[in-house]
Formats: sequence, structure tokens, C-alpha cells
Amino acid sequence: MTHSFSIPMTLRATTDEDPMNSTGADVSVPAAPVAPSRSRLRPLGVGEVTITGGPWGRRQDVNASATLAHIEHWLEHEGWLGNFDSTAAGASAAGRTGREFSDSEVYKLLEALAWEYGRGGDPSIDRRVRAITERIAAAQDGDGYLNTVFGRPGGPARWSDLEWGHELYCLGHLFQAGVARARTVGPDELLDVCVRAADLVCEVFGPDGRDALCGHPEIEPALVELYRVTGHRRYLEQAALFVHRRGRHLLGEIEYGSSYFQDDVPILEADVLRGHAVRATYLSSGAVDVAVETGDAELLGAIVRQWENTVARRTYLTGGMGSRHQDEAYGEDYVLPPDRAYSETCAGIGSVQLAWRLLLAENSPRYADLIERTLYNVVAAGPSDSGTAFFYTNTLHQRVLGTVPDPTRAVPRAASSLRAPWFAVSCCPTNVARTFASLQTLLATADDDGIQLHQYAPATITTTLPGGRRLALSLRTDYPTTGRVELHVDSAPPTPVSLTFRVPGWAVGATLTDRGETRSAEPGTVTITRLLVSGDVLVLDLPIAPRLTVADPRIDAVRGTVAVERGPQVLCLESVDMPDRRHVDDFVVDPARDPVDDGGDGIRVHGWVQDHESASWPYRAPDTSAPQSVPTSVVLRPYSDWAERGPSTMRVFLPVSAPTEES
Repeated sequence: MTHSFSIPMTLRATTDEDPMNSTGADVSVPAAPVAPSRSRLRPLGVGEVTITGGPWGRRQDVNASATLAHIEHWLEHEGWLGNFDSTAAGASAAGRTGREFSDSEVYKLLEALAWEYGRGGDPSIDRRVRAITERIAAAQDGDGYLNTVFGRPGGPARWSDLEWGHELYCLGHLFQAGVARARTVGPDELLDVCVRAADLVCEVFGPDGRDALCGHPEIEPALVELYRVTGHRRYLEQAALFVHRRGRHLLGEIEYGSSYFQDDVPILEADVLRGHAVRATYLSSGAVDVAVETGDAELLGAIVRQWENTVARRTYLTGGMGSRHQDEAYGEDYVLPPDRAYSETCAGIGSVQLAWRLLLAENSPRYADLIERTLYNVVAAGPSDSGTAFFYTNTLHQRVLGTVPDPTRAVPRAASSLRAPWFAVSCCPTNVARTFASLQTLLATADDDGIQLHQYAPATITTTLPGGRRLALSLRTDYPTTGRVELHVDSAPPTPVSLTFRVPGWAVGATLTDRGETRSAEPGTVTITRLLVSGDVLVLDLPIAPRLTVADPRIDAVRGTVAVERGPQVLCLESVDMPDRRHVDDFVVDPARDPVDDGGDGIRVHGWVQDHESASWPYRAPDTSAPQSVPTSVVLRPYSDWAERGPSTMRVFLPVSAPTEES
């Protein structure tokens, strides 16, 4: 039985017969990964915001100069790009290499290259996009079907394993690559490939087709974005069908339960994100897109409710999501063990994608707070400084020294205790690459009245507000090293403009100075509305001092411990910073002494190093003598940088103790 529901269509004027303007692209849509046709805030595209320095500028430069080539090398080395060549040649699927979803890594690289070309205009990047597109297009069947596993001689039939086959998931990443290309250069062969494939999906899985869906959500947000590019409403309708088919147990039963696929409860009835964390965030992202385009307040409200409960009960201090290794999934409420944190890099990126969509729809600074936390502490932790090695999972407590991976071999995805060059499942490197290539689109938004600043980095912002009002701004800051953010007005229209600054939730005591007048800026947002003139400077000062943080006592795994944060960054202790490189578990914190900036590149905390005695039984009465302790202080550094100095033990949450009489 087909699930039926109505979709209000009060959207744009384009139709299936006339989807684009005379140039072939909707020029009113920003060149950004997410471009809703209506929302409270309008994202600014890659041509409107440029990151000019700071940690995010360095990340983008390394991504462009090293990571993209590194990924392309491994895609060739592992044969995942070559799979398209053999498919085009009609070869048997028996010789195919890689997992069933490896096509998606090629598509994510293509998306990253498209955004990078939009960012820098490097003609060599454009040539790489065209060359890869040519190989992909050659592998597409005449009716639009495209996959290097299914539907080939010697391989399984099309759509024969929707639980695990990832056919629709892979097409979703293809569509997002096509959207990136269309928004940065205009429609080309890649968009043609996407349209042919999307038309087939709508034919096979539409209202009169198979009442089915993919085990891994991803095609849902991709179809909505493809609708936004082309104006073909059937793509939006298909996305809505997929979203509302969840929770009807259309996918087969598995050992992890139907919640793994988010197929246990209809999306309107769920109260929290559950199951596989990447699947959950991708599905919710698609649901927000559908809700925004169709004006479905009930659907949007359901995702807001699930997000709020997930952040309150199932999210790590770093912003990481997913505490279960066996199914890469959320645990139950408050089950957040630091040493078993899965916290997949891709789940962090999925969380950012979801929070960004909610921010555009709801205009609440809480979403930007989580984006910042996740970017600085999960996404930034994934790649090495060199951009050529990666974490798949992001533990908060490393108990044993890591081993250096072989730089010439791919490793199992969760087996690397240090960053590895490639994985048998390499979704994270390509996801990081496309995120960094388009990172500037997360900094700021616009509405009818002005500009909203959500993330702080050295940047330029140039956009046109309604009525043809041209506005050019420069952000100057070394955030998060310090909390001073200067907004310089380079040019402004002759009418009042609103400038809104986000004040992070931790920034109690922040101030905003405008024309010599300083006022308090409470956590949330602070807005200045006035006539701007070239040369105006507004200064936001955020208190960046290190602070102790304790967890909700219901998080049993870290009761009796503290973490240290500084600005948006979570800090950690590594054994390379311990006296005599001792294990991090030997250190306990003195909570009576505040952490202090040591004037170097770390934060110093005071406490004791304990000497543990060997025992035949690891338990004792509470009143018996504790291990001897030696007063000391240690340096904590940003969690995102851990393991850059070689193998080490590491922990974020540090036990709290008082000195013993022996010390």
C-alpha cells in the first residue's frame, strides 16, 4: 500500500517545462550546498564569503593543496575510480574493487572539487572535474541507472538489496556533486547525468512505483537540492515520499533492530535521534529540507524536538554523536562513555548539516553553537595537519599508545589508533574534503534587514540585500586564540542595515563596542541597526579564559571528573605532556585551582600525579589509603590536535581528587 499525503506547492515560479532562466541556472540561488527557496535566513554563497586566514583558512588551503589530490590518488590506487571504467566497458562485476558504496566516495570528491573550483577558480581543478565526470557519464545506462555493483554482468540485480546495497545513497551523493557543479559553473554534463538518474528514481520509487526506500538515508536532502537547482517538482515529491516512508518497517529486520535504519517509528512520532548516527542526521537533514520547501510545520517541529532531545541527552562534549561501536549508533540517553566514544567524523559532519538547516529555518543561535563546537572538536580533529591522514572515529579517552599505520595501505575503519591515510570504508576523508571546500558558506547569512554572523574567522563578506543594497564587510580576528572580533564596514548602502553577532552560550560577560559605546552582549545574539558608513568598526569581545566543565550526573561514565574548555575548543591531556610521559590516567585535577593560560600554546592545570600500587584485586574500602600523590601541573592542548606529536595516551575528562596526607 502506498503512503499518501499532500504537499502544498507555493514555491517558485519555475515549472518542469521551464526549470531555469536563459543561462540555464537560477541566478537567485546562492552558490552553497543548501539553498532553500524560502527560510528565515538566506545562506551566503562561495562568491559572497571568502575566508582569508586563521585556522579555517589554513584548513581550506591544506584541503586544496593536499587533501583533494591525496583522495584522488587513493581512489585510483584502490580501483574505485576504475570501477566506472570497467562498468562502461561492460566488464563483469566480479573484478570490481571496494565496498558496495565506494561509488559515493568518487561523488564526494567530485563535490569537493566543484566547491573548491567555486572558491578559488583554479583551472586545473575544473579539468579534474571534467575528467572524472566523463568517466562517470560513460558508465551510465541509457535509462539513467548508474552503479558499479548492481545491474552489471556477474553482479546482483538492480534495487535487489535496498537494506545494504546503498544504490540510492550513492545517487544522493552524485546529485549533491551535480548541484555543487551547477551552482559554481552552471549546468553541464554532470547535471545531465544527475537528472537522468533522478528521473529513473522517481519512475521506480514514485507514487505508482515501488513502496520502498534505501537503508542509508542521503538521497532525501540530495533530491530536494536537485529540485532547488532544476525546479523539477517531482524530485521534491520523491524526497517527501522517502521521508514519510520511514518507520513503516519497509526494510528487513536486522540484528540491530529497525531503529538502525530509523525505520522503527514514523518520523513525525519520533522524539530523539536513534540508530546509526550518520543515517539519522542525513535523514533529519532531508526532512528539514522537505519541511521548509512544503511549508510543513509539523514535520519541522518533529525534527526540532528530536534535535533538542539528542543534544540534551546523546551528544558528547565535543559535539560528537554516536557512542556504540557495533552499529555506529547513538546509545540510550546519557550513555556517553568517553573511552568507547565512536563519534564518527561523518556523524559530526551530518550533525553540522542538520544544525545548519535548522538555523536557516529557525534562526536560533543554539544551532550555530553546536555547529561551532562540532567543527572545532570533531571535524577539525578528523584530518591531520598535513591533510593526508584521518581519524574515522574520535575517542575522548585513549588508554593505550597508538600504532603508526602503514602509509601505503588502507586500514579497517575503526581499527586505527592514529590517523590513517585511507580506510577500507573511506567516507570520512571525502566528507571532510567537501565540508572544508564549502566551509565559508557556514559563516554568515542574510535577511531583508541585514547580515547575521554565526562563525568567526578572518573573512570578507560582499552581498546585495533586497532593493539592490550593496554591502561589503571584513571580519578581522585571530579567534579562537583571542576573543576579539572586529567587523569593518568597507561599503554600505544609504539606508539602515542590521548587523547581528552570535554570542556563544559559554561567553558570559561578552561586550559589543560600536562608535565608542560598549554594551553587554548576553549569550544568544546582539544586533546593531543603523546607517553604516565606510570605515565603521564594531568590536565583539568574547571572554576566552579556560573554564572547568562537569557533566550531567546521569552520564555515569564521567561522574567525578572535569573537562577543560577554552572558548569553543575542548582541551585534552596527552601523555607526551605528562611528567616522564606517564599515563594520563595517573593525573588527577585540583578543582580548587582554576586552569590558567600558560602564555604558550596550552592551558596549565594543577593537580597530582598518583603512584598506583599493584594489587591482586582492583577494589578497596572507601576509607582506606589512596595512592600517594605528587603535586604538579600539566599542559592541556586542543583536542583537535591530539596525536599530532606521535603515539600517546589521551583523555578529555580528568578525575578530580584531593591530596592525600602522604603528599
